[in-house]
Amino acid sequence: MTSSTIAVAGASGFVGQAIGTQLGAHHQLIGISRSKRNPGGGYSAFRQADLFSLSDCEAALQDVDYAIYLVHSMLPSARLVQGHFADLDLLCADNFARAAKKAGVRQIIYLGGLLPTEEAISNHLRSREEVERALAATGVPVTTLRAGLVVGAQGSSFQMLLRLVERLPMMVCPKWTQTRMQPVALSDVVKAIELVCGNAEHSNKTYDLGCPDVVSYRELMAATAEALGVQRRFISVPFLSPKLSRLWVTLTTGAPKELVAPLVASLTYEMTARPDYKLHALTPLSLTDMLEKAVDQSEIKRTKPRAYKKPAKTKNDQTVRSVQRMTLPAGRDAEWATLEYLKWLPGGVSGLIRVERNSDTDMCFRLLKRGPVLLTLTLMEQRSEASRTVLRVTGGLLARETRRGRLEFRQVLDESTLIAAVHDFVPRLPWWIYLSSQAPFHRYVMYRFGRHLGSQNAGRG
Repeated sequence: MTSSTIAVAGASGFVGQAIGTQLGAHHQLIGISRSKRNPGGGYSAFRQADLFSLSDCEAALQDVDYAIYLVHSMLPSARLVQGHFADLDLLCADNFARAAKKAGVRQIIYLGGLLPTEEAISNHLRSREEVERALAATGVPVTTLRAGLVVGAQGSSFQMLLRLVERLPMMVCPKWTQTRMQPVALSDVVKAIELVCGNAEHSNKTYDLGCPDVVSYRELMAATAEALGVQRRFISVPFLSPKLSRLWVTLTTGAPKELVAPLVASLTYEMTARPDYKLHALTPLSLTDMLEKAVDQSEIKRTKPRAYKKPAKTKNDQTVRSVQRMTLPAGRDAEWATLEYLKWLPGGVSGLIRVERNSDTDMCFRLLKRGPVLLTLTLMEQRSEASRTVLRVTGGLLARETRRGRLEFRQVLDESTLIAAVHDFVPRLPWWIYLSSQAPFHRYVMYRFGRHLGSQNAGRG
């Protein structure tokens, strides 16, 4: 591939940092990050973007030839986040795909997760597969690289493994530690990305990445102990549920529970690379070699992984994100759902709220018939279309007006999946009062509206 402009979403993560070192020498590499960052580490520039914002994504992908997507929304993105991590991931991926289409990006490379052979899979793995479909939904060619445990010195999963082995001379091993898995070296993941990026031969294809060795998690811990040069004893037990295991791993390693929970849940499923999905141009490192390399590098750079650190919060951080997934009635779109919500709301909350339309674009939610205005919204016509409606929060008794506060309804994946989302909302109520009143009320209202849409679909059937 000749020198190109490549954007990397998730550039500050441990895979993104390794990509910078490798690809930055031959291409103009642009990192996409939520916070401001200076060029470096192979990246010629960083563009600040919140992936929950479509306009931010569009700006970040301007004049980009290829895009690499390494993002997973397992950690909080606001002071309060209401919503399942899979819905948050889906929304970010949909933004990225829409922006890539508009910018004329030639290819998206996505690093997802190995999928088990059995039909039932964890929510974490199902979300990874859903992101694959969302990224491909706008027609931009997508190359998916699926990997299980990526072994690298600063990887959050490897650090969990390393800390367990280092800190526990004797380990109780529940049943899930016997599940077979196929890890892969960080260097091999980076090589695979370099091999497929810009190569039309790999467009719209999926490859499974893994080392030549298939092992259980218990065998992986034993191999890690050998790489560390320590003796460890492993005792198999028929109990210790995944829930107790999550607590055990969190307390032992110091990893946040938001990160541990989906990873432990995934380890109950066998995840191995399928031979017919092999990237033949790649010769991966053996298990022994990758562990020795990762252990050596972890001794050199012994810092807490970025994913283990709590997001910095300022005193004035009062932002809220609330995301709910619903099912649209057949033949309906997001524009219809918005109008239906405004029509349904007064009756849906027993007349507590009245919706008034001041014009085609301005509306307000009033308490009872003549009570105070709780919320004012303005339709952002230039940012709205049939599949996506955006309403800017412009004030009211319960909200502060901000540049980015908004309510949106959008279709994702297919014609029947609807996401209702509040972004960058800043409440006017004191925070503790908001948490115990307005926040749960909003979640309840959206739950009821979702039930309403579902009943309409059932009625049509």
